[in-house]
Amino acid sequence: MPNAKDLVIFTQTYDLLTWLLPQCERFPKSQRFVVTQRLQGAALDFQEAIFEANARGGAERLAYLQAADAHLNKLRLYLRLSRQWEWLGSGQYAHVSRMVAQVGKLLGGWIKQTRAASTSGHSGRGRAAEAGAG
Repeated sequence: MPNAKDLVIFTQTYDLLTWLLPQCERFPKSQRFVVTQRLQGAALDFQEAIFEANARGGAERLAYLQAADAHLNKLRLYLRLSRQWEWLGSGQYAHVSRMVAQVGKLLGGWIKQTRAASTSGHSGRGRAAEAGAG
């Protein structure tokens, strides 16, 4: 199984987190314990789910990848709200949207590869995680 630090999806998720989390500190204090906390939670939950998926194979991996997809969809929602409420400028929103879209493409490829491996009778361990390898 490839090391997590060698996979593009992990590197890009790390980059997303290191950009996003400091931005949240600039959001209105009144919202930090509501929307901001959920936005940060969705981003961190996404990262945890892909780490868990990388440590597993087969159907268990697929379940974690699907959970990661759900976390990414929540993150997209909270980012759209942040833009609508002008907590993120248009340039910031465009930047983070590109980052999320790229991570989403990598995740989609990993899910597709894991499904294909499970239908061909392989556990998906090792090869499925390479979907994001560069």
